[in-house]
Amino acid sequence: METLSRFLLFMSLFSGLVSSFTLQNLPITSFEESYTQLFGDKNLFVHKDGKSVRLTLDERTGSGFVSNDLYFHGLFSASIKLPSDYSAGVVVAFYMSNGDTYEKSHDEIDFEFLGNIRGREWRIQTNIYGNGSTHLGREERCNLWFDPTEDYHQYSILWSDSHIIFYVDNVPIREVKRTSSMGGDFPSKPMSLYTTIWDGSKWATNGGKYGVNYKYAPYTARFSDLVLHGCPVDPIEQFPKCDEGATEYIRAAQEISPSQRAKMEVFRRKHMTYSYCYDRTRYKVSLPECVVNQAEAQRLRVYDPVTFGGTPRRHRSGNHRSKRGRMDGTESI
Repeated sequence: METLSRFLLFMSLFSGLVSSFTLQNLPITSFEESYTQLFGDKNLFVHKDGKSVRLTLDERTGSGFVSNDLYFHGLFSASIKLPSDYSAGVVVAFYMSNGDTYEKSHDEIDFEFLGNIRGREWRIQTNIYGNGSTHLGREERCNLWFDPTEDYHQYSILWSDSHIIFYVDNVPIREVKRTSSMGGDFPSKPMSLYTTIWDGSKWATNGGKYGVNYKYAPYTARFSDLVLHGCPVDPIEQFPKCDEGATEYIRAAQEISPSQRAKMEVFRRKHMTYSYCYDRTRYKVSLPECVVNQAEAQRLRVYDPVTFGGTPRRHRSGNHRSKRGRMDGTESI
């Protein structure tokens, strides 16, 4: 009972957290102290500075790494530069999961970057699962206001007891609020951070119309400024212990500021191309947490073929082929 009471108290500290903060001056960790290679042999390369990583996909295999610790809430971030040229079928994933710990009731929070044919843009897919609710995908897809292959850009996940916020270059692009109607579908168990590159030919580009062409391999994604600013779970006590300043930092993120919310609204109006809330083929009735915006629904009623990768064991298989500019003014997004 004492452990449960401490756990509930800890959760209450994070209740109602949303972000108005700037993702700056966050502690950057080295690869050696915070991560372990998942797969890929020499397709994972750590630079001499110990804080920059290169992941490659070629005819043999993809590659990936995972955090050494499980975390219960926090801010997780990386600066990423995606492969250029023809990248159809390629998937770069930056996500949180506990699939290895809870095989039948896992949670997940995803950033997935979906490659494209030459001359077409990379797209971002965000998604969440809670308590094994993989039959209820909550995917959204969007384009970006910059070329993610030309330079590094910051992608971040804020996860608290009541909110999940996805950021691109300090701009919130999606906010998921926990509602009572979601029940256990909101991620609520400790998770690890995963980063992978793999072959998603069957679904990633135009519903699988275009697959990976290894004539253009190797495909290389670069990562730097890796941030794990959260609350690692003690493996013995099974209770989260926050890094110094992490709780206070997340607490300071009381709510999305009006200017940040305005940027998010502009982003979604200009760049969002798909939302599960408006997909009547998958869901005859919107899932209960959806707040239907009629203008948004009208704009998103037609979209490119959408096929999803399901719930592959991205971080288990060695062969991952079968898996899954900052703004000055709001209107510049």
